[in-house]
Amino acid sequence: MIAVRTLKPWAGALALAFLVVLAGGALFSLAFEALRGSAAGFAAFDSYLWRVARFTLMQALLSMLLAVVFAIPLARALHSHPAFLGRAFILRLFALPLALPALVAVLGITSIYGRNGLLAFGFSAVGIDVAPNIYGLTGILLAHVFFNLPLATRLILSSLDSIPADYWKLSSQLGMGGWARFRLIEWPVILRNLSGIAGLIFMLCITSFTIVLTLGGGPRATTLEVAIYQALHFDFDIARAVSLTLLQLGLTVAILLLLSLTGRPAEEGFSLQTTTRRFDRPAGMEKFANIALIIAGVLFVGLPMAGIVVSGLGADLSRLLAEYLVWRAILTSIVLGASAAAFSVTISLSLVMAREYMQSQRQTANAGLFERALDLGASLIMVVPPIVIGAGWFILSRHAVDPFSLAPVMVICVNAAMAVPFAFRILRPVWDTAASNHNRLCLQLGVSGWSRLHLIDWPVLRLSIGVAFAFAMALSLGDLGTIALYGNDSIQTLPFLLLQRMGSYRTQDAAGLALILGALCLLLMFAADRGAASLARQDNGADD
Repeated sequence: MIAVRTLKPWAGALALAFLVVLAGGALFSLAFEALRGSAAGFAAFDSYLWRVARFTLMQALLSMLLAVVFAIPLARALHSHPAFLGRAFILRLFALPLALPALVAVLGITSIYGRNGLLAFGFSAVGIDVAPNIYGLTGILLAHVFFNLPLATRLILSSLDSIPADYWKLSSQLGMGGWARFRLIEWPVILRNLSGIAGLIFMLCITSFTIVLTLGGGPRATTLEVAIYQALHFDFDIARAVSLTLLQLGLTVAILLLLSLTGRPAEEGFSLQTTTRRFDRPAGMEKFANIALIIAGVLFVGLPMAGIVVSGLGADLSRLLAEYLVWRAILTSIVLGASAAAFSVTISLSLVMAREYMQSQRQTANAGLFERALDLGASLIMVVPPIVIGAGWFILSRHAVDPFSLAPVMVICVNAAMAVPFAFRILRPVWDTAASNHNRLCLQLGVSGWSRLHLIDWPVLRLSIGVAFAFAMALSLGDLGTIALYGNDSIQTLPFLLLQRMGSYRTQDAAGLALILGALCLLLMFAADRGAASLARQDNGADD
């Protein structure tokens, strides 16, 4: 029987080959089409394309600036009051936007800021005739800040948590005011991670698809990814789609290269508790300003979520759940999501196992080419965005088959690859720790192959595999990018059906579907969060 250990490098090589073929096939398709119809391709680089590129950069830059500028004082306010009642709840609330599908969040935002939303109702109640219009740049910025303000706040808060308690004790003894504390203690620490935080948010906004598709408001507010979708799905203009995709790829690579120079934000931003002890007690206007900032932040993040629930409960859920199309979309989403999650975990675990095996076998201090490729392969999807992969394979497959017939395969493959960076990050530390603890003992006892996998590795890995699976499935359930390209009447997921109902102005149905989709994703993310907390408790117990 071939030992499992012998299969590790081969499993890693196959997983890496899949990712390379998935991304490389899309890039080959784009290059082939560009060279085959070079005249049409160059003609597609017209004023429209450059206008779309400028808007893509502008909306990402403005979204990033707004999120970071408002996150700094909000994080300071939360850090200034480490023991107030409800702080842990607020931090959990700020984690929820990461779990919400973008399409669901858009409906929550329109329920508050739209023409018939809570804000418009409040204006009319006091006699002010104002009809808010959130479609266009305003709506895009609002939705991006909704998603990224909580993320930036938590990451900046982690930077503040790294300040030694002695600094706060000394500042209290010296009687420093709020401005002095910010300038001398807080700002240098925030600045250290600020470029990485800003770069991360900028990257998230420049590759945003669903928000711009639903809130863009026409050609004047279109990004490259939405323009690619429109060129393929509505116009079937291959030359323009290739030009747009190449430009999107170039921008993504350039931004990722810049991000590699700025560093990355601290990972502790996702903790719910802090250990920093503050010796100063804000009072007077500073305390009032902090409380006002926290309330404003909670309302900004919480109201759209409440709007999702209220609007969804106001829909005719019993009728929706009696529809065959709805149940088919739910089952399709679950099957495709579970398949993509299982595939993603398999790929990630293969990469993790092969990387650890190669590391244990090398005799030199520097990693070899294959080992470095395994690390880079896990992040390949960050270089080639899902919309680029989907567009490339759509263009390539049309020469042999009907691209729409590939919808299930492409949704599973692209969503699995999209979740690999997250699943790899979850699985790698657990596997590496288990391997360092057990390798020598298993070698001495002669425990190897499937016996080791069943008796030793699986009990250690199963919880982290469950966390990675739940996270990957939540990402897949809420994805709209790939299914928007390949979806049709025979293959419909919940996000695709939700988009159709929104497009036909069946807003009540859309609200009910959004509540169902949001509940499914939040349940999965809650399971992942509980699993991650259990992993953390296990690690702390092992350290003790």
